[in-house]
Amino acid sequence: MIMTYNECIEQLNGISLFRKALSEGKLYKLEKGIYSNQKYESVLSILAYKYPNAVLTLNSAFYYHGLTDVIPESYYFVTDKDASKIKDIRVTQSFDNSGHLMLGAVETNVEDTAVLMYNRERMLVELIRNKPKLPFDYYKEIIRNYREIVNELDIQAIQEYAEQLPKTALVKKVLRMEVL
Repeated sequence: MIMTYNECIEQLNGISLFRKALSEGKLYKLEKGIYSNQKYESVLSILAYKYPNAVLTLNSAFYYHGLTDVIPESYYFVTDKDASKIKDIRVTQSFDNSGHLMLGAVETNVEDTAVLMYNRERMLVELIRNKPKLPFDYYKEIIRNYREIVNELDIQAIQEYAEQLPKTALVKKVLRMEVL
């Protein structure tokens, strides 16, 4: 179980018992201010714990949804526009300016970690909205994979997401021409 320094002190009833648990190997320091009762924790579980209001998106979500086999170089998270900048080299952060950060966000089990991630329908809208920022071959691979699962998608939800997020006309046009 991952904990902060303060949570460890509270759970172990004091600094001396905290230090004792560290020295006896009952507690492990994973990184600055982050501890666990397990020697190893996945990077994703640490990041999900440190940034509970961040949502896994773009390259990371495409990979975990099985829409691409390209392993992302970093973890892609989106946060509210007023959130602090994430100063972690393992994270690529973007900011949501539309006020719809949690639209389509679901708690998903990824690598044995509960993490907030956009569902496939929201990710299709994000793919279209971010088309100019993505390599052409990467975009085409994901669109091709979406075409294969189009019958499994909630088209109504996709249209609702498109209405509520920026670039509505573009998203609807690309949906008609490239996906449906």
